[in-house]
Amino acid sequence: MARVQAPRLQAPKPFLERPAPVSGLLAPDRFMKLVGLVLFVAAAVLPFITATPYIISILTSAMIYIVLAMGLNVVVGYAGLLDLGYIAFMAVGAYTSGVLTTQFGLSMLETIPFVVLACIIAGVVIGGPTLRLRSDYLAIVTLGFGEIIRITANNLKITGGPSGIHGIPTWRFFGWSFADGLDIGGVHFSSKILLYYFVLFVGIGLAVVAVSRLGKGKLGRAWKSVRDDEDVSEAMGINGYTTKLAAYIIGAVWGGFAGTLMASHLSAISPNSFEFLYSALVLMAVVLGGMGSTPGVIIGALFVSLAPEFLREFSEWRFLLFGVLLVVAMIFRPKGIWPANAVLPFLKKREIPEIPPTAAVSVVGVDADYDGDTVDPAAPSAAVDQNEEEGKR
Repeated sequence: MARVQAPRLQAPKPFLERPAPVSGLLAPDRFMKLVGLVLFVAAAVLPFITATPYIISILTSAMIYIVLAMGLNVVVGYAGLLDLGYIAFMAVGAYTSGVLTTQFGLSMLETIPFVVLACIIAGVVIGGPTLRLRSDYLAIVTLGFGEIIRITANNLKITGGPSGIHGIPTWRFFGWSFADGLDIGGVHFSSKILLYYFVLFVGIGLAVVAVSRLGKGKLGRAWKSVRDDEDVSEAMGINGYTTKLAAYIIGAVWGGFAGTLMASHLSAISPNSFEFLYSALVLMAVVLGGMGSTPGVIIGALFVSLAPEFLREFSEWRFLLFGVLLVVAMIFRPKGIWPANAVLPFLKKREIPEIPPTAAVSVVGVDADYDGDTVDPAAPSAAVDQNEEEGKR
């Protein structure tokens, strides 16, 4: 006997058709990807135009700031956690790689697993008991954590004390080091230029692509839900504590990787390199550029790292001018230079159809000929009382 299959349930069709996604070169997503690709290629070509040690050095530092700001964007921009001690994770990564390379003879590449592990432990230790706090209380705790890491590094012998660690080697791969240089087609690439390209392709490429993909995925949507309203997100089934802890750990790993890049770039680190001022500058880059916005964070990091260098000719006035520029930027762009929902005016936008007017709906239990006169609810009781008095008579 043939088995009759029951009809499958199908979702009802929507009353309004969803507008088709915007296509073409002027679609916002495609246009921004194209602009990012052009800027990436321009950064790769720049050393062939000018390769002075000063330009290469400040651009390498600026790109490391971008990697650091991308990690903080996960914590502050996506999850909405105010972190005032984020530079501590950079210190954990820098000191871990510095100690392992100078005292144990490991290469910078071999220290990456230890850096990741140390940052995860630091993120769990500080985030585990404190992420149940909110708002200003969490900010105060993270500020204290940043100072604890700096003071601890200042008083330990293995970290070099106040003098720090010197002679940190550059990156080495299977016996070949950046210090050896590289010749391709008669063009010589020095160690600084090789490190520049390494930070550009590995640091910037990995940071921008990975953070953007995380923000658009399921975990990124959970972060934004917790950021907007943690109570409502928990009512919808999202575990706010584990979601925030995941953001904190991922941000910690990003900060540790940026610390490893900075240690190899400067070849020397000290506790003074991880003061609260640098945490404020990285946070300023995220807020100034636009929280939760990948292009905005890149712009903010470049502004914070390069503006003091461009103002160097003003000598002692450069930090005053830097502060004035920050104030002006926040006055005229309170949501950031490039907010998360910013769209250039000449780009295409998705057209939302108008909702058709709905017909009048009658109320159950109300006569259609009802004229709207009100009825005194006390009238029936008054009639009953009058009948009772007549009966007594």
